[in-house]
This record gives sequence, structure tokens and C-alpha cells, in this order.
Amino acid sequence: MKIVTIILARSGSKGIPNKNLIKINNKPLISFSINASVNSKVDETWVSSDSEEILKVSKKYKAKTIIRPKKYATDYATSESALLHFASKINFDILVFLQPTSPLVKFNDINKAINMMKKYDSVISVSKINQFVWTNNKPNYDINNRKRRQNNFDSYLETGSIFVTKRKNLLKSKNRISGKIGFLEVPRARSFDIDTYDDLNIIKKLIK
Repeated sequence: MKIVTIILARSGSKGIPNKNLIKINNKPLISFSINASVNSKVDETWVSSDSEEILKVSKKYKAKTIIRPKKYATDYATSESALLHFASKINFDILVFLQPTSPLVKFNDINKAINMMKKYDSVISVSKINQFVWTNNKPNYDINNRKRRQNNFDSYLETGSIFVTKRKNLLKSKNRISGKIGFLEVPRARSFDIDTYDDLNIIKKLIK
């Protein structure tokens, strides 16, 4: 049973230019997810990128690298297209998909997610919420019978930090998650990812 991690890190970023290499505590952003993977029980840690600079930095932190074709690294290309490209080149049984924009991921979270694959076809990291949520101008609660927040039903926010699936399922469904899906619950304090400079400032305060 071969378990590998893939970290997708393209060069283009509109919100924060060259985001994957931006420094946090004097370390490039991508190094945090690489280190979490390298210290987990995965067999190999890979970084897929269209940027020679990102690949060079990734090798410094002990990741294997694969060049991502430009057509899979545009603003319109899906992560699934890059995952399928990786699966067509590298052999494995279980795939751990980490995102460099989630630097608070821990190696023990990765290990827990892998262990859960004994019972599930895919595993995703989530954070529990019980706030009142409105989607498409509709609430997730009865406005005429508003409960206390503490008594509201639980919902789960997909953190985006960890996805785990089987190679055969990825190739069949062409999706990072499929089949019987398990939730790896992580603390809210580790559910943040980086899309904006405000996010970056929050992360800098959380990473010691």
C-alpha cells in the first residue's frame, strides 16, 4: 500500500502575488505543508507546479517534484485536472492532497486521515460550526422558531487543508472525493487558509 502526498502550487495568484513562496516566520508558505507531510507516515511527498522557483524551493524541503503543464495551471484549470495529471505519471494507492494555502495542517492530522481510510473511500478535513448561515438568501434555520446558537444543529465547514482518496476512485470519479466520505474534524483555530492579505496576517499571528 503506497501512500503519497501531492501539493499543488501553481505560480499564478491574483490575491497575493507569488503567494506560495511568501515568507511566514522567514519560511516560504509552501514549506509548512511539505514539512507536515514529510513528518507524517506517507511514503512520498510531491509538489506539482508550473514554476521552476517553487519546485526548487520544494526540493530544499525534501519534496519530490513534478512539472505541471501550463494547461493545468491556468486560472480556469481545476485542481482535479492537476491531480489526474499526477495520477497518470506517478503510481500510488492512496493520495493525500494538501494545499499550501493551509499552513496550519499538522502531521498527526494527516496520519489520522490516513487511518480513517480503513473505513472510508475518501476523507476531508472539516471544522464544526453551529452559527446561523444564510445561503442564496435562505437561512439554515426556522426564522419563526429561532433556537439558541448552542442548541442549533451542527454544520461542518470544509477547511480545504486535507483531502485523502484512493487512486482507483480518483481515476473513476475524476473527483478528489467520492464514495463513502469521512470527516476529519480539526479545531477552528487550525481551519484558516490564505486567500487575502488579511488571511495572511491572521496566519502569521497563529503560527509561532
